[in-house]
Amino acid sequence: MDFSRRTHAAEAGAGRQQRVGGTASRASRLVLIGALISGFAGSSHAACRQELAVYSEPEANASLEFTPAAPNGSTSHTFKVKFPENSVVLDGIVMWTEGVARPVGIVMHKCPEGDVTGAELDACTVWQGVIYAIDGQGNVDLLPPEGADSAAQLLLPDFAPALRQSSAYGMEGVSKMPWDAFKMSGCQE
Repeated sequence: MDFSRRTHAAEAGAGRQQRVGGTASRASRLVLIGALISGFAGSSHAACRQELAVYSEPEANASLEFTPAAPNGSTSHTFKVKFPENSVVLDGIVMWTEGVARPVGIVMHKCPEGDVTGAELDACTVWQGVIYAIDGQGNVDLLPPEGADSAAQLLLPDFAPALRQSSAYGMEGVSKMPWDAFKMSGCQE
């Protein structure tokens, strides 16, 4: 629905009430307009599935962008962390642990392709840890599965210190360190 038409209709209705109720109707008009605006702002990403979610981090101007995972069974999510500085792109995957289920994210930088040794994988791993979701009220949970509504924010504990100790840090890499929290900023179509 067109926002200007809804606002105009709300103001017209509130104007009729103002003639009857005076100051109280002005307050109710402001409440109504505020509710309309917050309703539009709060629902902008509500229907986005986790595998299409895009998050941003303002300190390093980084983005974390999910893509649907290939149906291979071991990887539940794939994503990229992008830094505009020197066009650094880090690859990420999520695998759920067995036993006490936790979504463990692994962020890598320039890993070799094909068969790799454990030592080669360790050398290109930037960060590994549980990815937490934070909703709009500040409640902490685990990363939603693919197909579920996306989280409002993501927390990658100790991501910045790990990045600073990695091969992605430095003159030709990333020099501005991000926070560990990424806020929802969009949804891929």
